[in-house]
Amino acid sequence: MPTPGRFEAMLREAALRVTRPRLAVLAAVHAHPHADTDSVISIVRRDSGEVSHQAVYDVLRTLTDAGLLRRFHPEGSVARYEARVGDNHHHLVCRSCGAITDVDCAVGESPCLAASDDGGYTIDEAEVIYWGRCPTCARQPVP
Repeated sequence: MPTPGRFEAMLREAALRVTRPRLAVLAAVHAHPHADTDSVISIVRRDSGEVSHQAVYDVLRTLTDAGLLRRFHPEGSVARYEARVGDNHHHLVCRSCGAITDVDCAVGESPCLAASDDGGYTIDEAEVIYWGRCPTCARQPVP
């Protein structure tokens, strides 16, 4: 995980002001990959004191727009945030417990899937979510 000074540098490199909420949200997401918004709020409040829901929502949006965080939204789940950006990785999601794990692109190049019809778009990313049961849940009988 980057050091607090590195978080400041990341914000400056993205031409963003360094603020306490931005530093706290960056630290929270780096320490807790795949966290949802409510988890980020709880972590930030635990580690940095009182911060409003709206401030955290605004910071998450700003950091995502700046490319410092990535937002993904597994079907049937709330949006999640992660600090692993700049590559074309995907996710494994457990249908039973909701655990999420990163998985590298199957082909290794972005995008790893070729659209049958690109519709004139210049495709720069493909999002794939693999669904199944994690090793712990797979050892349990299916409910």
